[in-house]
Amino acid sequence: VVSKFDKQIEQVLSASGITINGSQVWDIKVNDDRFYKRVMSAGSLGLGESYMDGWWDVEALDQMFFKLLSVDRVRNLNFKNKIPIYLKSKLLNLQNKRRAFISGKFHYETGHELFKCMLDERLTYTCGYWDQAANLDQAQENKLDLVCRKIGLKEGQRVLDIGCGWGSFVKFAAERYGAQTVGITVSKQQAEYAKEDCLGLPVEVRLQDYRELNEKFDHIVSLGMFEHVGVKNHKPYMEVISRCLKEEGFFLLHTIGSNNSRHQPDPWFHKYIFPNGVLPSMNDINFAFDGKFITQDCHSMGAHYDKTLMAWNKNFNNGWDQISNQYGDRFYRMWVYYLLCSAGAFRAKNLQLWQLVFNKNGIVGNYEVIR
Repeated sequence: VVSKFDKQIEQVLSASGITINGSQVWDIKVNDDRFYKRVMSAGSLGLGESYMDGWWDVEALDQMFFKLLSVDRVRNLNFKNKIPIYLKSKLLNLQNKRRAFISGKFHYETGHELFKCMLDERLTYTCGYWDQAANLDQAQENKLDLVCRKIGLKEGQRVLDIGCGWGSFVKFAAERYGAQTVGITVSKQQAEYAKEDCLGLPVEVRLQDYRELNEKFDHIVSLGMFEHVGVKNHKPYMEVISRCLKEEGFFLLHTIGSNNSRHQPDPWFHKYIFPNGVLPSMNDINFAFDGKFITQDCHSMGAHYDKTLMAWNKNFNNGWDQISNQYGDRFYRMWVYYLLCSAGAFRAKNLQLWQLVFNKNGIVGNYEVIR
């Protein structure tokens, strides 16, 4: 018996060129008919959870999401699950100082072996830069060097990395540019690893929330951390940057972005991947830095994140046998879903990746645009 739920789902998928139980690599194969009602009643959360539970499969998950999000008919579905998280995001500051360490413990401490098998040799957990790069290691080194060149980093300068992860940027900037670097993170495991990895270098790594900063730096970078800040904290975040950045210094913001100002987390990503994570729109960013900074450069790099995510997924699959006993099949499906639906979203331009360069007072002449 075909229900109204079946028909609605099939109509949306058909409009995107996706056929239920079809023969193309992007066609969904339904293994459990409860899939339809679950998606209609729980939206993106139901779609992701039903995949994790094996209720549906697809040969090329990234291609399926690319086709689905290119048409964007999925918004026409009458999803009910967004209401609770929407109200929470309106009534509460989901990214306040007390909650700041939640994402660090939940996601970034999922297990060092997991990230070691998935990422590049430097453990760089942000978008690579693939121009003239043959592999992930080169793409990530290109990105780190690109950031240093964009801020005009010079030997002996003091640079801050807000959300330093496992320390790839602070180590690179110290080794290659002779900078004195400070990195802060909300993950205890990341901080411990970075401290050990940077021994002997002019690098300081702290377990610290950005709101506690009150000291001067020649330059400041933030690579893939702004997504955790939340719209209610965007202005306070920029105030921290303003008070810590020297008058002649540059601030580089590297962030995933949304085409629309949606100020609540995606329910599936909120529950399983990045608690309280909210992607900023360009309008959100402009509003936050208004009156504090001058924009010198805006570099859109979303296509590079598609390639990065596909490389991470390949590494993850290649290394899964060595770590599978720590996680199990449901985690495997969750992680693949996270990586490949994200790749499809970047490919469809549903998600963006921006590198923005700001400073306080402008510069004499033109800022040299670096690519």
